[in-house]
Amino acid sequence: MSHADGSGYSPNGEAFPEGSRLTRDTAIRGPARPGPYIGAGILLAAAILFPLMPQLYSFDAPRLAGLPFFYWYQLLWVPISAILTGSAYWLVTKEDRRRRAEVRAGGAPQEGAASAGAGVEGDRP
Repeated sequence: MSHADGSGYSPNGEAFPEGSRLTRDTAIRGPARPGPYIGAGILLAAAILFPLMPQLYSFDAPRLAGLPFFYWYQLLWVPISAILTGSAYWLVTKEDRRRRAEVRAGGAPQEGAASAGAGVEGDRP
């Protein structure tokens, strides 16, 4: 039971009541959707692969402020990579927050209960 002050700690100082202890099998996140992770992977792959392909930028023209194309193209990828990496981070953290909120709203899944992505029989193939 929690203290009268609403601290959420039991009288013996434990953070969780006796019936809801965390174990290795306790779900702290709901099922993942693959979309945000695939999107983040594509953004990170673009930030890594495009600057590593010199056939895309090994040209002298067009010049920008006297700099050959291959210089300013590579310099342009610095802020682009930062934006792509930030967007990938945002996608993954947004999905993680959604998964955590799903478990908090629905409570921890009961032991032996079927997962959200389970088939008709309750087991994944």
